[in-house]
Amino acid sequence: MAEFLGVHLRTVQKWKARHGQQGDAGLASKPALGRMSKLTDRQIQTALGWFKRSPMEFGYSTELWTSRRVRDLIKKTFGVPFSSNYLCRWLTARDITPQKPKRQARERDQVRIDNWVRNDWPRLVKKGRMRTLISCWSMRPAACSLLSSAGP
Repeated sequence: MAEFLGVHLRTVQKWKARHGQQGDAGLASKPALGRMSKLTDRQIQTALGWFKRSPMEFGYSTELWTSRRVRDLIKKTFGVPFSSNYLCRWLTARDITPQKPKRQARERDQVRIDNWVRNDWPRLVKKGRMRTLISCWSMRPAACSLLSSAGP
């Protein structure tokens, strides 16, 4: 029978013994429980709630959440150690995926940018001072072509 089922003889012997003690219920599959969660459900909800807030609220210098930051915050808040690598898988399983904020200059002034786009840009295009890059598919200078929108 073991050969037919593709299992070791000892496995069949264990099944037979279990069936003798517990009947058909002894042969029912049992899910593997695995290791118990290190965090309680409430702690998990708290940790996932951190992503709705800025890392700067927790004393970090930038707006970027990293697995190391989350790991350190879990250790500091709950006293539970996590590996950064495992934490990446743990977060992905909870639909928290790596994000990188759009980079912007610290000196960026959106009001001035909007004013420039609204007033200066159209004036420069009308005067023909702006050139439009049509194609540049190689590092060879001959492969790049610039066409003037209003002449030379």
